[in-house]
Amino acid sequence: MARWQPNASERLVVAALDLFAERGYENTTVIDIAERAGLTKSTFFRHFQDKREVLFGGDTMTGLLVKGIATAPDTAAPLEAVAHALDAVGREAFTPARREFAARRQAVVAAHPELQEREALKGLGLTASMADALKRRGVPDLASRVAAELGALTLKIAYEQWSDAADAEEFGDVARRALGEVRAAGALSLH
Repeated sequence: MARWQPNASERLVVAALDLFAERGYENTTVIDIAERAGLTKSTFFRHFQDKREVLFGGDTMTGLLVKGIATAPDTAAPLEAVAHALDAVGREAFTPARREFAARRQAVVAAHPELQEREALKGLGLTASMADALKRRGVPDLASRVAAELGALTLKIAYEQWSDAADAEEFGDVARRALGEVRAAGALSLH
């Protein structure tokens, strides 16, 4: 591909995913990724901090979740605001066209401990961002933290179920069902 073609960031992500699956994360360099995408090493670093970050979308997910919480109806309870954010994520990031990519990405992350670590750190950041967004809505600290933790757990479960699904179910539907299950589990007595 010529260097002037659009979608450099997306091309780098696809190239990285292909190479990580073919060679393994450890055996793939930034230069390999850039060359596979038809770009230069400096172009790679304009888009991503390092080769781990290439599969994690920068701060895109954080922005979608924070915006989704902020734009939830004023009357929304904390978990309803989180559900509103998960719907927004589904519409923007987890579209049916991205399902195959998501499944491939999940398999690559599951096979590489360094990528699992990055995903866990990203998850902590998402949780903190959701809690902060809820606090800005006037939700007390403890309720913000609990709702954010439940939202992060729901996001993780919904992503796994959605990316593994054989049907064309929308991410928002999967997330709402997962949130209902998380809510029900929280209401159970642990005797």
